[in-house]
Amino acid sequence: MDIALVTCAELPELFPDDRPLARALGAAGLDVGIVCWDDPDFDWGSTRVALLRSPWDYFHRAAEFLEWAERAAAVTQLVNPLPTVRWNLHKGYLVELAARGLPVVPTALLPRSMDYAAGTLSRLLASRGWGDAVLKPAISADSWETIVVRADDTQAGEAHLARLLPARDMLVQPFLRSVETHGERSLVHIDGQFSHAVRKNALTLGGRRAGVPEGIPVAAAPDELAAARRILTAAREATGTPEALYARVDLARDDAGNPLLLELELAEPTLFLEGAPAAIRRLVASITALPALTVRPSRSCGQAQPAPPQRTE
Repeated sequence: MDIALVTCAELPELFPDDRPLARALGAAGLDVGIVCWDDPDFDWGSTRVALLRSPWDYFHRAAEFLEWAERAAAVTQLVNPLPTVRWNLHKGYLVELAARGLPVVPTALLPRSMDYAAGTLSRLLASRGWGDAVLKPAISADSWETIVVRADDTQAGEAHLARLLPARDMLVQPFLRSVETHGERSLVHIDGQFSHAVRKNALTLGGRRAGVPEGIPVAAAPDELAAARRILTAAREATGTPEALYARVDLARDDAGNPLLLELELAEPTLFLEGAPAAIRRLVASITALPALTVRPSRSCGQAQPAPPQRTE
């Protein structure tokens, strides 16, 4: 197999956004399969590239997922590479980037080892001068266990932290009102170059479950592009890796109108490829240029579900 598109048991045929990529890779002459990351019967040495796409149950078993990534990276080309994945899975990178002077939404990291006491959240918000706040696990996906707490009613937030902190690091951030007005902007980059941007539907307005498209194509503003470039450069320096094959930089504006990083997605982001044929072509070209694919040995037989067949649209 040339490429294993890595997914999870809940998405055995990939997330819909990735299916056009699977077809395009097949049309480019590559042998493509879809494999669950925790499939005990698949030999990761039988694929030349393992491309992380939708392994979206990893946050329930983060240590196990990273152990799998280490094993896979030892026998195939993992994309994005292991140091990038390891650094990016825990959102503590936000604190690290902020300490380096990058434009990041203010973030307090509460370690699971801390002794939680009643009123911790209220005291934190008061000390930081924050009003409404966002609480989320440091390792999560698809807004799992992410809530917005209103300044005049922190009781639910206190209970949220008390329940989750014994097992998980948690993040507390001020709620940026622009996510509901100007909108959160996701800037997709391929092989280090900006590709396209979408306006994401805010979690408080229903997110991807609101019955509207999760992302609406928009033009990226010059200050957003500049912020994204600085952030991606800092991430590359932090991980000691080359430019990521794919990246998504999620930004929102503060009350002064400045773009701030909400999340940097370097492991398994939705890339909003549906309706973006130029982005798919660029991504396919970058994938076919990967070192593991530039020399074609005889193929071995993988035990994976085949990718969806190419269809004529």
